[in-house]
Amino acid sequence: MNTLGKQLKLHIYGASHGPEVGVLLEGVPAGILITFDDFQEAIARRQPTMRGSTPRKEKDRILIRSGLKSGLTTGAPILLSILNENIRSADYENQRAIPRPGHADWGAHVKYKGYEDYRGGGMFSARLTVGIVAAGVVAEKVIKHYLKWDAYQVSSKILQVGKYEDVEKGLEAAIAAKDSVGGKIQITIDGIPTGIGEPYFYGLDAALGQAIFSVPAVKGLEFGAGFDSLNMYGSEHNDAIIDATGATATQNAGGVVGGLSNGNPLQFQVVVKPTSSTPQVQNSYNWEEKKSMEFSIKGRHDLCVALRAPVILESITSWVLADLGLMYKELPYAPSKEYYL
Repeated sequence: MNTLGKQLKLHIYGASHGPEVGVLLEGVPAGILITFDDFQEAIARRQPTMRGSTPRKEKDRILIRSGLKSGLTTGAPILLSILNENIRSADYENQRAIPRPGHADWGAHVKYKGYEDYRGGGMFSARLTVGIVAAGVVAEKVIKHYLKWDAYQVSSKILQVGKYEDVEKGLEAAIAAKDSVGGKIQITIDGIPTGIGEPYFYGLDAALGQAIFSVPAVKGLEFGAGFDSLNMYGSEHNDAIIDATGATATQNAGGVVGGLSNGNPLQFQVVVKPTSSTPQVQNSYNWEEKKSMEFSIKGRHDLCVALRAPVILESITSWVLADLGLMYKELPYAPSKEYYL
């Protein structure tokens, strides 16, 4: 249940206010050079340095505890851990009996019969995504140095914050309203070979869908034209193939057809909901007093968690692509011309 991948497996562990969070990575090929410095840029992109971010600051130093010898992967599982050093749990203990609307508090309390770690959201916290970002760094190493996808590149763009395409305007509106806002992010991946994906249930878009929706606060995902496809005729939506490389005139399918990459850039959009922890007064059920009541969430939270999501989405995408790349098998022979007739 805490594992992502088939051949390349990512196991996630930890809790927001526990001693540490991290990932155990299985299936990473031997002989790949990995150093502490490799993680720094990606980890820094996830940290709360931008306006509207949580005041909780963590060093996020990656500890490589196993799976490497002299800086090279050995083929054994790789354990990456990150210490939690800036914890303030009292805010959550004081409101223990009031499950926060929009959070997993109520479902977890019922499912785990009160034994769940509720501090900072426990294992449901976005704090755990720092391990996903670290795993993404390893995945890119596998893609570029083992699979040899030399042209591979993943990038992201924030398309919208709240109701505004301008990020600053979206943040200003949230600050004025003293409330949180969501965001829309576009992910683009270049350099993926044709045929990546394992239909039926592990096709490229299906595998990415499972992974993307595992990222906290994600509520929407669309490939290419996505929901706008509803307003198109088939002849409008179809991406015409224009040359022998499989390049298409349009990108309505987002680079994936039938669960397989089609040789074009892979592109999808993700919607991240407003942060549930808002300073606004809300209503929830107090299970000790057995009544609904007004309350205000305390603690340190992001105004717009979507601002820190791009690198997380990039990282989990790279993990899925590395996994599918290791599963990809080319034909052991060159088919005759008649094969295509």
